[in-house]
Amino acid sequence: MEQDTLDSIIKAGAVTREARQLGASMIAEGVSLLNVAEETERYILKKGAKPAFPVNISINQIAAHFTPASNDRTTFSRGDVVKLDVGAHVNGHMGDTAITVEVSTKNWSSLIDAPSKALSMAIDMISEGVPVGAIGGVIERGIRSNGFVPIRNLGGHEIKRHELHSGLSISNYDDGNTAKVHNEMLLAIEPFATDGAGEVDNAKPGNIYIVQRDREIKDAGAKHLFDLIKEEFGSLAFCERWCSALDPKAPANLRTLVRQGAIYAYPILIEAGGGMVSQTEHTLLINGSRAMVTT
Repeated sequence: MEQDTLDSIIKAGAVTREARQLGASMIAEGVSLLNVAEETERYILKKGAKPAFPVNISINQIAAHFTPASNDRTTFSRGDVVKLDVGAHVNGHMGDTAITVEVSTKNWSSLIDAPSKALSMAIDMISEGVPVGAIGGVIERGIRSNGFVPIRNLGGHEIKRHELHSGLSISNYDDGNTAKVHNEMLLAIEPFATDGAGEVDNAKPGNIYIVQRDREIKDAGAKHLFDLIKEEFGSLAFCERWCSALDPKAPANLRTLVRQGAIYAYPILIEAGGGMVSQTEHTLLINGSRAMVTT
């Protein structure tokens, strides 16, 4: 691996870690989700990186893909179980990390500990040559040892430059995948635990998007926004908040782009059985016989 690449990976991981810590420290009763998201993203920019995706703030039964809109006035409530998922990149090299915070209560401490325990167990056993399915098996054992179940249709992923989800997928159970981890791979290991059904369903589309295909857009306003999106965000996910900073008519133009298939709106993911959900995540750089945590 070239030194410039390694330096970018290390810096991206450090900025992502610090941004996660900042965002988590802000989560409290009465604080707005929008404020946490924007302050966390501003910190990433201040440190010389860029967000790899919009800050995800997923509460209780919502597992992933929620970020507040520019007009969202929702605040955290006592007892909320909040998943904060943060990503940053430096020259396209990324860090991806998540933490779960319970607001003002300790009713869900064991659930919150479950993915953290599973992640630690996985980090200890991951090295060059380890089969992906075996990683999932360790994650599942860690979660079940706390009395919970993994979410089987969510998991970790390989990260490549400019591609957050690329190559290997790492399930939170042993799916029999015999593909092996290679040296210098960058992996996001992402256990999700629940007291519910152990899978997520798609709810309504949220306001996180990604370019789906380059299409000819006839509507002038939507075309202008699409050009800005491709220039600003490229292959990475983005959100309504960011687009509204570029275009005052962004919400309407985004709807047009979704209808025309130019961009994809990620659905909010909700636990299928209505269970509470916790999440922990780190990015790992495979270095021979060990995995180096970058976040």
